[in-house]
Amino acid sequence: MTSMRKGANCPVPTTALHAVVSWRTDAPGPDVDVSALLLDSSGKVRSDADFVFYNQPQHASGSVRYEGKRPQPGEMMDAVLLDLAAVEPAVDRIVVGASADGGTFGQVPGLRLRVMTQDGGSVAEFDIEGATSETAFLFGEFYRRGGEWKFRAVGQGYASGLEGLATDFGISVEGDEQPAQQPPAGFGPPPPQYQQPAPPQQPQYQQQYQQQPYQQPAPQYQQPAPAPVASAPAGAAPAAPGAPGAPISLKKQKLINLEKQLADRGDRNLLDLTKRAAVTLEKRGLSEHTARVALCLDISGSMGGLYRSGKVQSLVERVLALGLRFDDNAQVDVFLFGARGHEAGSVGMDSYQGWTDRMLQQWRLEGGTDYAAAMHLIRQQYFGSADLRNGPISDRQPVYVMFVTDGHTTSEAATKAHVLSSSYEPLFWQFMGIGRSSKSVDAPQVAEAAPPAKQSRFARRFAAMAANWGDGTFRFLEELDDLPGRYLDNADFFCVQDPANLTDDQLYDLMTAGYANWLQHARAQGLLIG
Repeated sequence: MTSMRKGANCPVPTTALHAVVSWRTDAPGPDVDVSALLLDSSGKVRSDADFVFYNQPQHASGSVRYEGKRPQPGEMMDAVLLDLAAVEPAVDRIVVGASADGGTFGQVPGLRLRVMTQDGGSVAEFDIEGATSETAFLFGEFYRRGGEWKFRAVGQGYASGLEGLATDFGISVEGDEQPAQQPPAGFGPPPPQYQQPAPPQQPQYQQQYQQQPYQQPAPQYQQPAPAPVASAPAGAAPAAPGAPGAPISLKKQKLINLEKQLADRGDRNLLDLTKRAAVTLEKRGLSEHTARVALCLDISGSMGGLYRSGKVQSLVERVLALGLRFDDNAQVDVFLFGARGHEAGSVGMDSYQGWTDRMLQQWRLEGGTDYAAAMHLIRQQYFGSADLRNGPISDRQPVYVMFVTDGHTTSEAATKAHVLSSSYEPLFWQFMGIGRSSKSVDAPQVAEAAPPAKQSRFARRFAAMAANWGDGTFRFLEELDDLPGRYLDNADFFCVQDPANLTDDQLYDLMTAGYANWLQHARAQGLLIG
């Protein structure tokens, strides 16, 4: 059993699982109705049939079924059954949410989600805390990754009800000129005209709680009488771009919601960083670009000073700001490498403050610098294999990896093999070296040397050594930047003596220059589709 916090993810077995939402009944509060959305690889429902709730209790494929409410001593349970082995290949993720009838989720005590097996065993548990005025909620999602299924604790609420949830998924909502429709009984506002939702935002970590086994609903349970789901008139033409009430793009809506959320939190630091990142992305033609973002950090012993000074924490925040505008789940996945490689979960807007201090409490600095160990984990995570590859594969979303190190690797041959193999994958490596080098983008101007006649031979030799000090440290990363034999040039490299010397604009320019060029070639060569 895995006790989860908001944003955490864990593997789940590819079998029939119950997603059980429960709440206490020892105090008056609103009723809760659970639902599920089946999304394709673009994060969109294919039709209204992919929306499963009590008035449409079973998906046509039989893979998702609404099970109904079941009272337990002191609490109420509502659940959906997901047969992951029967999910159609076109379905990439299944989102479990709910709406509150007669109040807000802040009035629902003891709200939690449990993922359970058919025999009542607990796979994952997630306490949902901090709800206030929300009348709709996304609790979690089941998603495919590398041929396996995982579960992520989401915990995202909507004060605007089911309509707000739908809007955040990119579903177009008609303007006020349309007559109001009565909602299905007990389900809040009517589902707006379902078109295509964008991927839900992803999340982080919370507390443990006691659990009791979920039981199947009693056989005599009867489903409520079906109520119609609102849908667009047949043959209705989409609104013209720029016309009043015209829907904006799904990605743009998510970015607007992101900035509003940061502003509502009073998080000026992250809000300002995301806006600076937006300026660079606009310049690169990437203002509404979506990618999966990973941060790969060196935890070798020589990095200790950079961690203690807070410079790595600051860099994490700046990378996160770019990730919030890029990533499909508003999170940045983190990988670490020292003597070994480690998966370190993800960092997001709820967890970034003090993140490096917490990370170093779990993973101590190590004596070694093995690039390949982390590269193996990254390729395995996103593409299901870290084996040698000599043929291209495609995906709808690229993977952008920010790879940060202050030293030379102990695994040159294996690292080259990963870069060569990943050139056949929609994956881009942005290498950043931190250290002294004459090639550093922030290298200080060196004063003109004194005339040789006024320098001793030792002084001249020392000056020549100092001018080249550190260049050998990043020789290998420079080689990777120009590595021959690749399907596509999938790497870029820059070096800084001190990341604090770079302005945010300079850093974002360096982080995106090579990537923007790679994207064009990746699309032309078929690594990216759609």
